[in-house]
Amino acid sequence: MNRIRLILADDHTMFAEGLKSLLDEEFELLGSVGNGQDLVDMAHRLDPEVIIVDISMPVLSGFDAVRRIKENGNHAKVIFLTMHDDDTLVEEAFRCGASGYVLKQAAGEELVEAIKQVAQGNRFVSPLVKSKRADRVPRGAQKSMITPRQREVLKLISRGLTMKEIAAELAISTRTAESHKYEMMEALGVSTTADLIKYAMKVGLIS
Repeated sequence: MNRIRLILADDHTMFAEGLKSLLDEEFELLGSVGNGQDLVDMAHRLDPEVIIVDISMPVLSGFDAVRRIKENGNHAKVIFLTMHDDDTLVEEAFRCGASGYVLKQAAGEELVEAIKQVAQGNRFVSPLVKSKRADRVPRGAQKSMITPRQREVLKLISRGLTMKEIAAELAISTRTAESHKYEMMEALGVSTTADLIKYAMKVGLIS
């Protein structure tokens, strides 16, 4: 029986080394990388069936790397392996094309099961994430996601541009730029620009 072909992307060397021995027992590990750009290159070169990737990585975040991989037409299933159990990050992961979301603290048999499930076309979310999400007030998937245009506005806010400067940069009115900002704040449940910027850092829009 053919073994599932994987690549691993994580910039924590010791953690990645520990995972390699686990994965090699049941799967064909094609290679591992420590930054998002190398992941994009390796995925294009080796065409894996499953990609295991951290969210926070150098050069390109896991989210941005996966978006580029998907834009390149690669059909690999993606599992985010991360220490973050934040609702917004879980939803952003699936928004950018993930099939699985596993917490590092639960890595082991759970990761093995996640790989098998996504390779069969199923979705997998760590039970610990599910239980914590069940205890929170649900926002709804649409409400907690931001649009591509709002992402552009957020990037420019994170660079310190004023609403007037953002409007000029995107060729929109100042009122429209402000509207995008306040819609994001409502959708994400935050009340300040600083909280918006924290969100941008979490999802890899800024470093």
